Amino acid sequence: MKLFRVLSILLALFVFGILAACSDSDSTSGDSEDNTSSSNESEEATAETGETIKIGVLASLTGALESYGDQTKKGFELGIEYATDGTMEVAGKKIEYIFKDTETDPTVARQAAISLLEDEEVDFLVGSSSSGDTLAVTPLAEEYEKIIVVEPAAADSITGSEYNDYVFRTARNSSQDAFAAAAAVAGEGVKIATLAPDYSFGHDGAKAFISAAESLGAELVHEEYADQAATDFTANIQKIIEKKPDYLYVVWAGANTPWNQIVDMKVEDHGIKVTTGVADIATLPTMTALTGMEGFTLYYHTLPDNEVNDWLVEQHKSKYDGAVPDLFTAGGMSAALAIVEALKQTDGDTNTDTLIETMEGMSFETPKGTMTFREEDHQALQEMYSVTLEESDEFDYPVPVLKRALTPEETAPPIMNQ
Repeated sequence: MKLFRVLSILLALFVFGILAACSDSDSTSGDSEDNTSSSNESEEATAETGETIKIGVLASLTGALESYGDQTKKGFELGIEYATDGTMEVAGKKIEYIFKDTETDPTVARQAAISLLEDEEVDFLVGSSSSGDTLAVTPLAEEYEKIIVVEPAAADSITGSEYNDYVFRTARNSSQDAFAAAAAVAGEGVKIATLAPDYSFGHDGAKAFISAAESLGAELVHEEYADQAATDFTANIQKIIEKKPDYLYVVWAGANTPWNQIVDMKVEDHGIKVTTGVADIATLPTMTALTGMEGFTLYYHTLPDNEVNDWLVEQHKSKYDGAVPDLFTAGGMSAALAIVEALKQTDGDTNTDTLIETMEGMSFETPKGTMTFREEDHQALQEMYSVTLEESDEFDYPVPVLKRALTPEETAPPIMNQ
């Protein structure tokens, strides 16, 4: 297969061709009319070479994490636009991107990735919304010797125990969340409990918080895992109440949050303070009862102070009827910015070994400020935000208000792939 692919690539260098926009219902190409504006000169140069850089993006465009996939998609499209000044080209080569729906199913994700690698012959993969989907795909990056930029999946194992050299992650990992959360509540003799979904993201998030909190002197009294599709958390919460922790740290992703039942069961009346990461905008109305809570977030559109985020907010409002970007919109944009920056530095060379050498230690600007791919494990070090949930005059739900930006150095997770 590799010999055939090498011969195909060599043959392509001598063939004149214009690649048409993808017409599949689950694909979107960066050469659509509203995404492309380039000079006649650059168009002629691209036409002469016929060279196109292809990026396959895996995301949950349907299913439980559909909103995350939609955010990633919008952010990625805006990221390519920003990074190329609207030309949709880098180093004289056209950029084409293709979206595939993983349906939040690892088997579907793997098949979609194989289709992108074999049928579309993409130069990069990006994804996915679910850590389970992502862990099913990252071995393919190594097998096919193509880089995958992981966004927004957060499981530590992706750049830890399941790491390979072809994986670069712009998404934060669970340990970065945990270090931010532990710093806010943990201390000598503090009793802690955790509640998380029963899959890799939840386990990694809870374990990372426990480790970070224990390093600060806290004591774990209970860890609880619930079905990731659960809608009734009564039994889970009751077990936590019985253990009488000082703090309950909740890790959760998806629309079926446990917040209403935590409030209904009057957890705080039992002397248990709840803390968590503030997730996407859709979850904020469910956190009304937690107004005043101190926690952290990886992104809210009013928190970062930089030109990239200003552009993202402005353009997102313009394109999407005044809607503001959400946390995984910023993530999708960051993935696109990382790829284009790497291609700028290689002058459009998509040789994987060259790209790996370029991207290790590479810094690039994002809506969250400067990110840097750590050389040892390819995890992007990045800002996080210490916040308080406060009432808002603009909305009927609390919003995160900045206490302070946590630097990439403060939230740098341990290296876990060695």
